[in-house]
Amino acid sequence: MTRMRRRSLLAALLGVPLAVLAQSRDGLPRIGVLTWVSPRREFQDAFRRGLREAGYVEGKNLLVEWRSAEGSVERAEKAAAELVASKVALIVAVLTPAVQAAKKATRTIPIVMAYAGDPVGAGLVKNLARPEGNVTGLSATSAEISGKRIELLRELIPGLARVGVLINGADAFAKPFVAENVAAGKRARVAIEIVDVRERADLDAALKRLKKTGVGAVIVQGSIPVPNWPDLAIEHRIAAMGTQKQHARAGALMFFGADAADLTARAGRYIERILKGAKPSELPIEQPTRMELIVNRKTAKALGIAVPPAFAVRADAVID
Repeated sequence: MTRMRRRSLLAALLGVPLAVLAQSRDGLPRIGVLTWVSPRREFQDAFRRGLREAGYVEGKNLLVEWRSAEGSVERAEKAAAELVASKVALIVAVLTPAVQAAKKATRTIPIVMAYAGDPVGAGLVKNLARPEGNVTGLSATSAEISGKRIELLRELIPGLARVGVLINGADAFAKPFVAENVAAGKRARVAIEIVDVRERADLDAALKRLKKTGVGAVIVQGSIPVPNWPDLAIEHRIAAMGTQKQHARAGALMFFGADAADLTARAGRYIERILKGAKPSELPIEQPTRMELIVNRKTAKALGIAVPPAFAVRADAVID
């Protein structure tokens, strides 16, 4: 019996696709995880919780290769190519630039988004119900809630008439993110000013210019490669709203959006189904089931912004 025939027979007996068996080591399926920035403990805990709920424990019945792009498109593409070369069974990609890099590296290895913003608008999939290609997973639907973010900012900053939107232009999600914010601004009669931020020097210059032009607040896309942007916003005395929960914890005035830990954990079900033979093209992309509001009252105080008691009560969390 040839080696290939033995593998085929073993795959049939185990009930797993031949590709998964061929890409495993020591008889264990092996997957890659590509994050846009260094994975936080919260992300890793949620990811492993999702794996456990799907019946997998890292190091016992599943091997995981971790890669981080550290906020660099070049590193993301290099890391994705490494994972493809190592023949992982699938790639879990976190945030749109990482998904974009993984998709550029392979059209055959399954890619699970855990998570990405507006995957249709970013050109990652054809549609949510039937993705068609090799990409599926979770959408954060961040761009679609831009109107609510502006509404919340106006509640805390009466008379707010001009809002800056800081984006990472190298991120495919920037285009739909900008479009949704511009549309939301028109509906709310708030002027929107878009600024592309690729490094710290860009951010410093942008905040100075926005302050001079009368911008009263900024909304910051999650993938801008300046980890300490909440601190810089406070230094320039500009109220900032983040699109990820950790932004409020790091000093942004507010966060409103999907629970990233929940989205991350739900990726485990996609991993399980794909390892058992499901095709990514036939797995509908899931959207958030709930949104969270977090307000940083400490930052509000530093900026001279009052947080009404009724507003604080509505928040899922208040940071003092």
